[in-house]
Amino acid sequence: MKKSMIAVASLLVVGVLFLAGCQSKADNNEASSKNVLRVGTEGTYSPFSYRDDNDKLTGYDVDVAKAVAKKIDYKVKFVEAPWDSMLAAFDAKKSDVIFNQVSITPERKEKYLFSTPYSISHPALIVNKDNNEIKDFADLKGKKSAQSLTSNYAQMAEDLGAEISSVDGFSKAVELVSDKRADATLNDDVTYYDYLKQKPDAPIKIVKTSDEATEVAAMFHKGDEKLAEKVDKAIKELEADGTLTKLSEKYFNKDISK
Repeated sequence: MKKSMIAVASLLVVGVLFLAGCQSKADNNEASSKNVLRVGTEGTYSPFSYRDDNDKLTGYDVDVAKAVAKKIDYKVKFVEAPWDSMLAAFDAKKSDVIFNQVSITPERKEKYLFSTPYSISHPALIVNKDNNEIKDFADLKGKKSAQSLTSNYAQMAEDLGAEISSVDGFSKAVELVSDKRADATLNDDVTYYDYLKQKPDAPIKIVKTSDEATEVAAMFHKGDEKLAEKVDKAIKELEADGTLTKLSEKYFNKDISK
């Protein structure tokens, strides 16, 4: 009798394990059958795409990509590489889309597809908080502007008649402006807001912002219109439900999505 009961119990255990195994296999099959969105990004471009102190990929663009993937019910796989390699990998179809502050330009529109913009920046004139003399771009004439020589903003400052003080990056430019060794610096307002998020006591201010906008969007291969349409719809929904604003304020204390 005891042997019969043990045999029945054993069969029940085997049956439960079998069903559990079938369920697990079904779950795995369901997960593996889910569409994968391969996202090209740098992973070294803070605060848009970078690795935090725990080596976790994070940033504004990364979070937007994750939110989009969730909206369209895709798994997301990030393909990290430096800028040039990232674009080369994209052209080689190693990724499906790029989320990495890629601005929409006429040249790129000839080669790629773009979504609705999820980030917008404007050229900004930045001076020391004590500076009340410079109020507009035209006031840069004859003044010292701290700029990276290879940037578009150096050319812009030069065209406005400024004397260029060469620096290596925005932090160095701010240092010169803060110490009053330069009168101003030109850069995009998004970079300014990010800097203030890190150093809220920096003695700088924006006195003028250009109406000229730089629009950043997700970039796709031509021929992937269906995917582009899905992502575009998702970005519009994330804008409408306030997600983009929330993510912007998380990283910049400012809404850079519009």
